[in-house]
Amino acid sequence: MPVDDTNSGAGPLVGLLIVDLTRVLAGPFATMMMADLGARVVKVERPERGDDSRAYGPFRSGRSLYFDRVNRGKESIALNLADPADRAVLLGLVDRADVLVENFRPGVMGRLGLGYPELAARNPRLVYASISGFGQTGPWRQRPAYDTVVQAAAGLMAITGAPDGPPTKPGTSIADLAAGLYAFGAVMAALHGRDRTGSGTQVDVAMFDAAVSLLEGAALQYLTHRAEPPRIGNAHYTISPFGTFGCADRPIVICAAHDGLFGVLCTVLGRPGLVTDPRFASNEGRTRHRDALVAELEAALRAEPAAHWLDLLGAAGVPCGPVSGVGEALDSDQVAARRMVIEAGGQPMPGNPMKISGYPDPVIRPPAPSLDQHGPALRAEIAGATAAPPAVQPAG
Repeated sequence: MPVDDTNSGAGPLVGLLIVDLTRVLAGPFATMMMADLGARVVKVERPERGDDSRAYGPFRSGRSLYFDRVNRGKESIALNLADPADRAVLLGLVDRADVLVENFRPGVMGRLGLGYPELAARNPRLVYASISGFGQTGPWRQRPAYDTVVQAAAGLMAITGAPDGPPTKPGTSIADLAAGLYAFGAVMAALHGRDRTGSGTQVDVAMFDAAVSLLEGAALQYLTHRAEPPRIGNAHYTISPFGTFGCADRPIVICAAHDGLFGVLCTVLGRPGLVTDPRFASNEGRTRHRDALVAELEAALRAEPAAHWLDLLGAAGVPCGPVSGVGEALDSDQVAARRMVIEAGGQPMPGNPMKISGYPDPVIRPPAPSLDQHGPALRAEIAGATAAPPAVQPAG
């Protein structure tokens, strides 16, 4: 287990300097994970306004909780990238950085003279990560993108929702968050490659690509049969019974993913005859006759409350669980044991799911910065580094 330590100055990424030119969610989420694991993350923001998400609610004491969650533990400097003096400060940071992460629309950084070729010429070891809606290549590369736009374009909304209902957006910004996760992983892989080769590289992560990669069974259904997969609510495309089932008071989730578990489920429910019913004798049959199977199972389940069945099914080894509200999940003993609610700047927020043995997993973490909070100190630091005389090399 991680060391029980509330100090923030340790982690496997200590010693890395990340220049964060991202805003809103996908990029800040990726760099937040780097900060959580000990990297020094310098967030570069526009003067006066800063990151767009500073204006997004909900708010507490005039501060955006949206912004504060994904920017905890970072430093902030406000720079106008078109101003020569501010540009010199940015280049001073880049010269010392291990990673730069940006999420401008493709081409913007190049027009500013800050594209990968230009910055790699200054710092050949730089890992330069570009996060965008549709990627640095392809006919859609210049399309403006927010999470819902990408979810719709990638097919995620088309497969989400009740069979007789409209396409539905999942309840979280899945395209943004998936892109942030992929960017984090790709940067870590690129840093490993740099350690091996001595050279940095450019990482190109698209929200669209990330969302397409999450289509999973729906993508395989289409690619195999060339037929548009339908919306199936909470069911699984190829496994049954697998989804939500009504009880006397509230629904529960049951996932009986093979014949053995199905037999145990039927025994617990007092319906052993379902196992020998020709319609349900195999997973393929159970999936083909999913609606009939659900009706049979719910006829038994609705006789007792959810807690009754969860106790019996859990004791029998059938994967199952309640359909918890957000509050139930966040207030659970499991969340407390896993330190998945932490505090930053006095505000509770979701914690870090990456538990790494030998490193702290603090429940108290540094807050998100105010706009340009670290600007004066960073400018002085860069000016001092620039003015310092070159190190004298020992005689060979």
